Amino acid sequence: MKLLLRTYFAPLVAMLANLLLAYVVYLVARIAFLMENWQFFTGPFSFDFIKGSLVFDTTAILLTHIPYFLMMLFPLHLKETELWHKVCKWYFVIINMLALTINLMDAAYFPYTMRRTTTTVFGEFENEHNLVSIFITEALHHWYFFLLAIAVCYALWRFYIQPQLHANKLKWLRYDIICLVVLLLWTPFVVAGIRGGFTTAVRPITISNANQYVESPSDAAFVLNTPFSLYRTIGKAVFEVPNYFEDSAELETVYSPIHQPQPILQEGIAKKNVVVLIVESFGREYIGALNKDLENGRYKGYTPFVDSLISKSITFKYSFCNGRKSIDGMPSILSSIPMFVEPFILTPASMNQVTGIAGLLGKKGYQTAFFHGAQRGSMGFMAFSKATGFQEYYGREDYNDDKRFGGDKDFDGMWAIWDEPFLQYYATKMSDMKEPFMTAVFTASSHHPYQIPEQYQQVYPEEGIVIHKCIRYTDMALRKFFETASKQPWFKNTIFVLTSDHTNLSDHAFYQTDIGGFCSPIIIYEPGGNYHPEMQDKIAQQIDILPTLMGMLHYDEPYLSFGIDLFNTPADDTWAVNYLGGIYQYVKHGLLLQFDGTKTRAVYELSDSLLQHNLAGQKPQQPQMERELKAIIQQYMERMTQDRLLPNK
Repeated sequence: MKLLLRTYFAPLVAMLANLLLAYVVYLVARIAFLMENWQFFTGPFSFDFIKGSLVFDTTAILLTHIPYFLMMLFPLHLKETELWHKVCKWYFVIINMLALTINLMDAAYFPYTMRRTTTTVFGEFENEHNLVSIFITEALHHWYFFLLAIAVCYALWRFYIQPQLHANKLKWLRYDIICLVVLLLWTPFVVAGIRGGFTTAVRPITISNANQYVESPSDAAFVLNTPFSLYRTIGKAVFEVPNYFEDSAELETVYSPIHQPQPILQEGIAKKNVVVLIVESFGREYIGALNKDLENGRYKGYTPFVDSLISKSITFKYSFCNGRKSIDGMPSILSSIPMFVEPFILTPASMNQVTGIAGLLGKKGYQTAFFHGAQRGSMGFMAFSKATGFQEYYGREDYNDDKRFGGDKDFDGMWAIWDEPFLQYYATKMSDMKEPFMTAVFTASSHHPYQIPEQYQQVYPEEGIVIHKCIRYTDMALRKFFETASKQPWFKNTIFVLTSDHTNLSDHAFYQTDIGGFCSPIIIYEPGGNYHPEMQDKIAQQIDILPTLMGMLHYDEPYLSFGIDLFNTPADDTWAVNYLGGIYQYVKHGLLLQFDGTKTRAVYELSDSLLQHNLAGQKPQQPQMERELKAIIQQYMERMTQDRLLPNK
């Protein structure tokens, strides 16, 4: 064995030892970053903080060392020369010194931005002509970083391990085969490390995931490292500020996302609980009560319980989601931030200071919690929920730890705990909370691969399209949730909002159009309230949920929301906006306007359900709609790029 390690496996052993040295470099960089910016760190140094640091360092290290892995493990014995391994050593030292330098420079720059540097930095300074003098000044102020860099460079060169091959003891064919096998086995670990995990529930981690490892969003920068932040934002500088309005006062007059409390509501807010149910893929198409004209009035849909809930709720004639993915739905519903160009969570702007329903109500003494039946970290939901003010997060691991429920036997085998048991867990956990509380749950079962629990496969057989049986199952799970909730003491003091994250498979032509694909239900149910159940002749969207709730609760402070308060806005002033493949879609006055950022491409009557008649240039409302949409876009882009997602910014 010792001979194998010293001969055939010598490159692998040396490579792994040197990787530990790279981790030390990133550790030194993080310590320097912390010490330089200690006054901004709120702490504590928890296990999650350490874990998160390792996760992001691993991604950066593995990504930047891919050429090094190939040079060390490439299955060709002719490379085993002293010159080759000197090249390997030079690459290793240079790439790690570059990483250290970038981190140290960012440590000095952090107080000006309060976040890790992303690729937007190149745009921020492209018009500056005094960068050299700025750099020299900052370098003189941070002279100790030069000393640190010199010390680390020496250590890298001194402690780098170069494999010692004993050529007279090697059989080269065996050596080449071993190197090939090792390289093939090493590759999936590299891929998983760069992605942030092995499981199907883990998408490639991005900078917003740092929020799940810290208590305060401001500490996310201390978990991240700058090479990672730069890499993850390459090509992600998606928010470009248009110059539609040169006069900021005019812009604010046309549209402002800052909501002021009504003067009559200054006495304080109503202490009602808020429960938001985000139902995976639960498009408006599947709900019979919202499609009474479909199939000449014969359409029954797949949601008998939700149909009955609607009869006791407020819904809207037109209702839309603001994106087409789960990661679009979260910011839209919980923080009133629509998806423009790229999902907010995947952009550098996700590190801006931001709040949401939970953050606003948390300031008023509410206990807040987010529930998602997948493993912690899945889809970046835990990070986003923490960043927007949720105090607690409950996922699959927490469900498994609760002895009152079935544990991992209720796992669907792919994504999350089945909806029926997890929604029961959700109702039970809310009964453990102190009122008033605000919670949100994100279900998972009505999702690809469109499976339902074995015991329900005969109850809900295949029909229509493959998702329909899942919709029926989830509708049943919602019925049982409300049955349990209705028996709780907090039930009648609660406002329930039910919507979907986005739409999904469709078998009706209307729901397959540009705007039909955004049709999501927005259902507001208040069992102990004074609102008369009805379908209001208004246009609603996910980003309206936050301001509508704030209006219902008589929220008494300014807040930012890109939507409107539906109950305090006349029907003709309600609107919706979304983004599809480079086109902004704006719905108002019974019209759909499609705008490419420069000009209007099309205008349709909403009654033209299949969008067959382009009326661009023929509608008197078009110029004003264009002006309003431009104001919305410019406000969005300015606030994203300038970190102004709070009302006092």
